Amino acid sequence: MPSALLQRPEPTARSARPGVPRRRTRVLALAEARWAAVALALFLLALPLQLAGAPAWLWGPLYALVYVSGGWEPAWSGLQALREKTLDVDLLMIVAALGAASIGQVMDGALLIVIFATSGALEALATARTEDAVRGLLDLAPATATRLTADGGEETVATADLVVGDTILVRPGERVGADGRVLAGAGEIDQATITGEPLPVAKQTGDEVFAGTLNGTGALRIAVERDASDSVIARIVAMVEEASATKAPTQLFIEKVEQRYSLAMVAATLAVFLVPLAFGAELTGSLLRAMTFMIVASPCAVVLATMPPLLSAIANAGRHGVLVKSAVVMERLGQVDAVALDKTGTLTEGTPRVSEVRPLEGSDLDEAGLLALAAAAEHPSEHPLARAVVDAARERHLPVPSAHHFTSTPGVGVKATVEGRTVEVGAPDRLLTGSTAKDAERMARIVAPYEERGHTAVLVQRDGIPVGVLAVADRLRPDAAATVAALGTLSGTSPLLLTGDNPRAAAHLASEAGIEADHVRAGLLPEDKVDAVRRLEADGRKVLVIGDGVNDAPALAAAHTGIAMGRAGSDLALETADAVIVRDELTTVPTVVALSRAARRLVIQNLVIAGIFITGLVIWDLVGTLPLPLGVLGHEGSTVIVGLNGLRLLRDAAWRRAARSAGAGA
Repeated sequence: MPSALLQRPEPTARSARPGVPRRRTRVLALAEARWAAVALALFLLALPLQLAGAPAWLWGPLYALVYVSGGWEPAWSGLQALREKTLDVDLLMIVAALGAASIGQVMDGALLIVIFATSGALEALATARTEDAVRGLLDLAPATATRLTADGGEETVATADLVVGDTILVRPGERVGADGRVLAGAGEIDQATITGEPLPVAKQTGDEVFAGTLNGTGALRIAVERDASDSVIARIVAMVEEASATKAPTQLFIEKVEQRYSLAMVAATLAVFLVPLAFGAELTGSLLRAMTFMIVASPCAVVLATMPPLLSAIANAGRHGVLVKSAVVMERLGQVDAVALDKTGTLTEGTPRVSEVRPLEGSDLDEAGLLALAAAAEHPSEHPLARAVVDAARERHLPVPSAHHFTSTPGVGVKATVEGRTVEVGAPDRLLTGSTAKDAERMARIVAPYEERGHTAVLVQRDGIPVGVLAVADRLRPDAAATVAALGTLSGTSPLLLTGDNPRAAAHLASEAGIEADHVRAGLLPEDKVDAVRRLEADGRKVLVIGDGVNDAPALAAAHTGIAMGRAGSDLALETADAVIVRDELTTVPTVVALSRAARRLVIQNLVIAGIFITGLVIWDLVGTLPLPLGVLGHEGSTVIVGLNGLRLLRDAAWRRAARSAGAGA
């Protein structure tokens, strides 16, 4: 009975609408479970009457109702499939039950229907629980939000009706209704569902917030920047829904084989029935053996071998911050044998930070004074390096004086008046243009060690005199080295670093991350990254590319499998990639690769289990005498075992095992 897990129902209005929480499916909420319960109850009423010797007119109608209640749904779906020239194995089960009844084995046929319906109910429940796990990966955005009107009033509207440019009010204890940016107010927001951060994050004017996150303290006025259908959480839910609707190549191959197998099985059933008759066998015995053969030879467990493990792996990965877009991708992840990583935003945090503050000899400034002076001049600038300087001053709680007459020259730096004195902050070689050769040489000696380590040197001048140097660097992610080691173990070779950065910075970061020197490709344009990936694939490698930016999108598309960093990733990279790391935890990449391989092992296990059951039961029926109820129990039991075996990957323990397996070589 594979159809329940292979065909997903169309989403209802409730399940499709963002903002409506989904509950765990209850058994009796499933139609399959209700019909199975009715069939079982009727069977338990009829069986004692028959065994007690009651007249047939008393227990016969009850058995007939068992056939109807437990068999009408698979019979109808089988007939619908037959109209499309597809032979459904469910229909064969119903034919076998009716065949048993036609030769007087009414109770055996009814038992087949009951076990068949109960098996279907268990599979439907397992499927529903899998879908619940998939759909419940994240808390959804609230159904309503408080929108501020032009006259300063408030109105409650559906979050789906919010448009870009609206302003919403989020009070303490409420969930944010849309992706946007804080206009006014300050508070702490729990955004673990999006970023995985365990502690609430302070938010103030200018900070980005996400739909579905929980506001802990302080009222926030938020400008809506994305429609509800385009919010981060809506895209996450849509990607996961789409993922669980796909079929892996292994599953498609099995389904193609199933059609030919089913036709061969019908022909074999006729042979099992007709050949003994030709040699004088009894009609009833031959028909009963043929019906039993049809049941035990049906490939239900084989068809069910693939999708439960893959769907369970998708759901489990999603709960831990990795959104795999399809069953095809989940299967392919386990096949990768080469890895290529981007540098900025992937191996590094993607946010420049001040790594060192160095006052120059002869300056009257200490580190705090130098940093505060630079932050004052940089404060009006939107350049990433300027943000790094200002953030460093804030982190140290330094008083930053006001700046006036601010100007910015692209490629050079900024200039402002701070406390009556002219302050310049920018590139040393550009700011020192026109200075003496001796001063330029002295500054080159000062900044050279920083640049050799891959840092960016920023010169601070006051009234035309250099007073200090700031070193700014994009820090390596804390989990980068462990991830590189784990990916190297899983793929059997050191990962490749693909970056547009300069060779010195790339080499320094590669050594910190544990990437071999001859696996570094620096100064690359997007097309160069694609060429590097294609050269690996030309050598027969199946390449996994991990990136985050627009310049990584072509390589993500060209790779066997592409994974994008969700938090820092560009929209283009997120759309192009096959999977998304929502929380930017690099260590989840080797874990999901190991989980994919675990799913593949379960698929093989399931195929072996199904093959053993089918072969053993068929041989028993042909060589010996296999009772119909025992054949039914063996067939349906193997189907349930295979389904439940695949669902093992839903458990958190499966993720922990995959993490340990992936980190074995780290």
